[in-house]
Amino acid sequence: MEGSDMNSETTTLQSERVAPLLKLEISDLADRLGTLLCDKKLRVTTAESCTGGQIATALCACESTPEFYGSGFITFTDEAKQTLLQVNKETLARWTAVSQQTAFEMAQGACDASHEPVSIAVTGYTGPDGGEDGTPAGTVWFGWGLPDSEPVTVKCLFEGDTKEVIEQAVKYALAGVITLLSD
Repeated sequence: MEGSDMNSETTTLQSERVAPLLKLEISDLADRLGTLLCDKKLRVTTAESCTGGQIATALCACESTPEFYGSGFITFTDEAKQTLLQVNKETLARWTAVSQQTAFEMAQGACDASHEPVSIAVTGYTGPDGGEDGTPAGTVWFGWGLPDSEPVTVKCLFEGDTKEVIEQAVKYALAGVITLLSD
């Protein structure tokens, strides 16, 4: 699958649409997403690699969590991505786990495995090291599965230590799906 075949809103989503939400606390973003999903009568699933379940943790701390969140996947290794989310072995070999293609397949795979219409997928290098292919630490790819459309993917490069990058990635993942569902 080539990058041009995928729905990528990198420039638009990173700038004016998401920036105001990134000023909020993670708990406020999770609450806002929960309310939005409940209002739309939708449910979300998560597929997390570098964030290690922190998006799921934030969603589980909300009121009415079972109304909008039923399952999540932590797929840190390539094998877990293949087994649980059906990410293609060829995708991982050609593009690596930290790529637009992998984020796309993770978002789609999470929706398929959970039977939920909305997904949040995150894969990246939070540090202290980057990838063997030269991808720098702080590089994170996001994928959001949305009802009746192909997943949307976005790449960000965050700065800071590992914990700071993870926090930024969790915020961006939540802010991104809020923005996309609000359109």
